[in-house]
Formats: sequence, C-alpha cells, structure tokens
Amino acid sequence: MPAMSDQKGKKFLELVDEQSNLQWKIISCISALIDSKWESRQLCDEIEQMVSRHADITRNINCIES
Repeated sequence: MPAMSDQKGKKFLELVDEQSNLQWKIISCISALIDSKWESRQLCDEIEQMVSRHADITRNINCIES
C-alpha cells in the first residue's frame, strides 16, 4: 500500500502547485481588470475560467485528502 500512498502524495503536491500558480494568475488578472476600470470582457472570461479550474482542483485535493 505504500506505493498508493506515495502516488496520492505526489498527485496532491502536483495539484497544490497547480492551484498556487493559478491563484497568482487570478490575482494578476483581477489587478489588470481593476486597471481596465472593470471593463474588460476578455479578462472577466479568463477569470471565470480560472476560478472554475481552481474549484475543480480544490475538489480533487479534497478527494485525495479523504
């Protein structure tokens, strides 16, 4: 069973790393959106997609932790 545990640990770390990188991208896009006076539809769409991906990653992390 240790191999499965190692595999879960590796996947967990990959997801946390992806989640962290995505969080920084979301913050960057929100900053750009603020600079655009909240008028960039493209940035809104990008943020929406990234937030959806972030939610998926969080669900996957929670499944691994269970």
